[in-house]
Amino acid sequence: MSVAIDARRRHFGVTAKQAKDERLGTALGRLAFRELISETQYHAGIAFAELYRQHHVVIGLPMPSPSSVAGLLINEGIFGASPSEPVLEAIEKLKRRFAEATSALDVCDREQRMSSGRRPTLLVHRVISTDEDALHWPEDDIGNLRVALNALVRVFRLR
Repeated sequence: MSVAIDARRRHFGVTAKQAKDERLGTALGRLAFRELISETQYHAGIAFAELYRQHHVVIGLPMPSPSSVAGLLINEGIFGASPSEPVLEAIEKLKRRFAEATSALDVCDREQRMSSGRRPTLLVHRVISTDEDALHWPEDDIGNLRVALNALVRVFRLR
């Protein structure tokens, strides 16, 4: 653990106490840690990340950026998977929830089409799905990401 804390201290320029903050482990978390997004937006992003992961596993789609081959094998159900198949009702509910979230993001893209910066949906994908560091993104992109996260806050009823 001390090696990881030392690495975080050097890489992110934080104190030893701050280096223990779990948010520093993800791109989305680092945005929350630096207060570029709110805690509510952070939790909406976490909820979407989990929904995204569940949707991909149930549908049988590969994850865009597995952290390791072992992680891929576990996430894809090769090792450690539940022996029972998910109930069809649960699958349909998951699909509806995912469609609701992606629809809200699509609305953001349409509403922000004239704004500067990249599309909100793309930004969510880059930060949440592929864990791309966004600390040095232009302010327009951070703003568009906030718009998308606010839409997810409404979808997940986090207010």
